[in-house]
Amino acid sequence: MKVFVSRSASETEEFGRRLGSALVGGDVVALSGDLGAGKTTLTRGIALGLEVRDDVFSPTFTLVHEHRGRLPLYHIDLYRITGEEEASLAGIEEYLNDDGVTVIEWAERAVGLLPEDRIEIEIVFSGDNEREIRVKSSSGRILQVLESFTENVDTCD
Repeated sequence: MKVFVSRSASETEEFGRRLGSALVGGDVVALSGDLGAGKTTLTRGIALGLEVRDDVFSPTFTLVHEHRGRLPLYHIDLYRITGEEEASLAGIEEYLNDDGVTVIEWAERAVGLLPEDRIEIEIVFSGDNEREIRVKSSSGRILQVLESFTENVDTCD
């Protein structure tokens, strides 16, 4: 696991932008964290890295927003979903097998539906304006990208 410290919304967005610029078609980013932790802010940054020009906001009431950029971005919010069965009935699996990038907020509500090869990011409050961005991935490509994020990095086993 890699842990990055963000001291502002702009730092969280910049982390997302850097990550988004390295993502490729088929990547799935599973986000978790408390309400207000910065999941949508991170997603906005990922969208910038994917060269999405649309405004990015949480699709809480529509479940999925599709954006066009360098690659399609499928922004899914499972906040109102009660579990895997409901998420499956809502059709999120069709986005997981696409050539775009899928970012899922509240991903823990449907973890059994997600591919094993995914990027897991947990955002945790660690101070008044500070957050830890905890990243796990089995992808060697993503781990290599994360190695280039040298600012504010701590490595945890």
